[in-house]
This record gives sequence, structure tokens and C-alpha cells, in this order.
Amino acid sequence: MARRCALTGKGVLTGNNVSHAHNKTRRRFLPNLQVASVMSDALGQSVRMRLSAKAIRTIEHKGGLDSFLLNTADSQLPDEARRLKRRVKKALATKEAQAA
Repeated sequence: MARRCALTGKGVLTGNNVSHAHNKTRRRFLPNLQVASVMSDALGQSVRMRLSAKAIRTIEHKGGLDSFLLNTADSQLPDEARRLKRRVKKALATKEAQAA
């Protein structure tokens, strides 16, 4: 399982540990990933995803998972999030068709 956020694509960065004597050794900066169940109103179910803490805060700020996905360009979303966005759009379209 990759250390990558399912919505934002945030992943591992590399850099140096720098000692007081200015010795440099390589290190990895890991993203703060959490396994979270996020509720999708359009699908009517919760979706378990591996998200960064920043992505969880952004979803809450934007008004939920569906709103976040629909207002984000496809070019900025990873493949898994694009598939979920297509499922949400399809579910919304069927709900509108049933209402009409």
C-alpha cells in the first residue's frame, strides 16, 4: 500500500537531517495519513479511504465529500478519486431522473 493520500495525492518527500556539526544524512518526510470513513450523500454510504489530515479538513470545509469532488478539477485528482467522482455524478444523475 503506497503512502499517498487518495484525494490530494500528497506523498512522501525526501530531505536531509542536518546535525549541529552540519553533517547531512538522508531522511523521509511521511504524510500524516489516516484511514477515514467519509460519508457520501449521493451514494448513500460511507467510503473508506486513506486520507491525509489536510484532506479531511478540506472535505469538512468544502461541505462534504460530494461537494469536494464535484468542485475539484479532474486533473488535480488521483485515479481512485476520479472513479469515485464518476460514481457520485452517476448517482446524482439517477436521483434527478427519478425526481423528474
